[in-house]
Amino acid sequence: MLSLNKNIFKRRPRREYLHDKYKPHKSNLMTWLQRLIIFILITVITLFLMLLSDIVKADSSSDNFPQVSLDHVSNGSLLIKNANSGLYNQIPLLETSVDMSVSGMIVRSHIKQQFKNTSNNWVEAVYVFPLPEMAAVDHMRMLIGERVIEGVIKEKAEAKRIYKAAKQEGKKAALVEQERPNLFTNTVANIAPGESISVEIEYQQTLHYDQGSFSLRFPMAITPRYIPGKAINESISLSNSGWAKNTHEVIDANRITPHVNSSKSLINPVSINIKLNAGFPLQNLTSRYHNIIKQQVSDTYHIKLADGVTPSDRDFELVWTPQLNHIPKAAVFNEALKSENYQMLMIVPPDSGAYNGQPLARDVTYIIDTSGSMHGTSMQQAKASLLMALDRLRLHDKFNIIQFNSITEQIFSDSQMASFENILIAKKYVNQLSADGGTEMAPALNLALKGKSDDNTVHQVIFITDGSVGNEAALFDILHNKLANSRLFTIGIGSAPNSYFMRKAAQFGRGSYTYISSVNEVNEKMSALFSKLESPLMTDIKLSFDGSQTAEVWPQRIPDLYQGEALILAIKSAKPLPYINITGSRALAPWSAKLNLNINKSSKGIATFWARKKISALMDSIHEGADKEQVRTDIIDVALTHHLVSKHTSLVAVDKTPSRADEAQLDKRNIPVNLPHGQNAQKIFGQLAQTATTAELNIICGFTLLMLGLALTVLLRGSELETSHQTNNEPETL
Repeated sequence: MLSLNKNIFKRRPRREYLHDKYKPHKSNLMTWLQRLIIFILITVITLFLMLLSDIVKADSSSDNFPQVSLDHVSNGSLLIKNANSGLYNQIPLLETSVDMSVSGMIVRSHIKQQFKNTSNNWVEAVYVFPLPEMAAVDHMRMLIGERVIEGVIKEKAEAKRIYKAAKQEGKKAALVEQERPNLFTNTVANIAPGESISVEIEYQQTLHYDQGSFSLRFPMAITPRYIPGKAINESISLSNSGWAKNTHEVIDANRITPHVNSSKSLINPVSINIKLNAGFPLQNLTSRYHNIIKQQVSDTYHIKLADGVTPSDRDFELVWTPQLNHIPKAAVFNEALKSENYQMLMIVPPDSGAYNGQPLARDVTYIIDTSGSMHGTSMQQAKASLLMALDRLRLHDKFNIIQFNSITEQIFSDSQMASFENILIAKKYVNQLSADGGTEMAPALNLALKGKSDDNTVHQVIFITDGSVGNEAALFDILHNKLANSRLFTIGIGSAPNSYFMRKAAQFGRGSYTYISSVNEVNEKMSALFSKLESPLMTDIKLSFDGSQTAEVWPQRIPDLYQGEALILAIKSAKPLPYINITGSRALAPWSAKLNLNINKSSKGIATFWARKKISALMDSIHEGADKEQVRTDIIDVALTHHLVSKHTSLVAVDKTPSRADEAQLDKRNIPVNLPHGQNAQKIFGQLAQTATTAELNIICGFTLLMLGLALTVLLRGSELETSHQTNNEPETL
């Protein structure tokens, strides 16, 4: 009889038997899908965390500076506390002094920017600063101790190459570039630890004349610009040159968006001294936004800030009015330079007096900016201006209101009569407006100019904004292509409006512009604007000279003149012109004047004035379809001849002696700017440094949650399938 080994034939436990026989198997597709979802989820969360850290970097303008504790500060420094580390960011000091000399219509300004490196590292300082939109920057000097190094004008690419080579060789160098006609960058390389370097910049501008007064405006702050469009570089990290990414609509966004000072204390103090020789006795002389001390010595006024220095958080404006019997009617300034004769002509057409004709019916569209940069005092000024404008409408006028931020809306589907009821509806609408979101101007402009071709009405667009955009060129194209018979008038709001956009938009819109930087100015400035809107234009202005001579005059197409405005021309000729004839018409009445140009007295800066006018006109021609490459060539030729900074030329200065050793590291330091007075950083920047919206952050958050939900759904579905399979296949008995 056979005997069996009990260990070999030992009975298996029921649980083990069932697990081996009926164990569920996942499909290969389900396993692959689950792994893919988990991988995508991890990737999205990683990108989200990188973006979140990048947002913190963008919003904290000083985080790229050395961090120190208070115990390690050995000299005077600007310190900004870092909320994350508890340490302090050490920022290079910048002090600016401005000296201006006014003679006739020409202002000659000298700016000295002193950079002090308060860290223990070699640094390259980058400072973005505003200048008047018609500034002609023509000289730059770098001061290192007792040494003075003169800057030279070069084509932009060549100037940058020279600067980069000097920086790499350890030589001190400075580079001044134009980003916009009213926005410049000063970059200084190889500043030693504890060292100070000064850069002196000289520029020229002309005075603004309107309604019997002269004004001089010096911008000192930059309203953060809204940057529309899709980012060109899809990488997450931002360039440390500015807080915004370059986009397809604003390809140089990171160069025009300097970091904003995040501390409560203001930085970058400025001192201003002005020598004013108006050429006539003054009725009054005032500074609109700063307290000044003025002293008269003979025919010259000496003006300075009452506090000595002021933080650079709002624009400075000086205004003076001649005595009634000395208001100029015409002025001519001459300069002979390199066998060429240059002349500046200013003429003020006579006041037309009260208009007794039948007023034309008007169709007025008011555009009001309600973006985040308008929050606070700017919004108060804008609403007060719009309410006053509504009160000036007449019963036979039509009107509409468009407000825009990230979206655009209008109060009426089409223009409505200015009835009492409609005005009440409009005022209620204006009073409830608030500022938030981005600055999408293009849809508002397109809407305002859409379908306005009625010859029986005068269509006027009143544009109330701070102009804080980076896509100015695209907006100018809209005006050039769609203006038709409309007229655009811009009202610059706030303590630091984008004056370049205000002036140029009004020019392309065949209108006029004004600034309102205080609620107290609303009545004065708006009344002056209404006087222009309600008075006849001086149109069809033409010039003629001695038939035997030719002259190059800018602007070539003379714009219409509104009540109280002056005609200012830049003329170049081979020989001095003896006279000029000017003709025009106002309210169908002809007007003419003959002006003698034989002025023996020579004035400085007229050639520079002519060159700046020509460069501006050449840039404008691009919007009219001119060949861009030919325009570039012509601008470079004029700028190099007259030693001017332009979009295509820059000033560069290089020290011959290297100062930084090759092994010493060079750190880049972007000097932050103050937020303009009255603005709210949270309303402008929100969570993202783009003065727009948190849309990018919301999309990432939403996509992350979607991926998480999808992953959980797939995992739970897989578990359900396993359980179902096991239940269906388990036998009732062994």
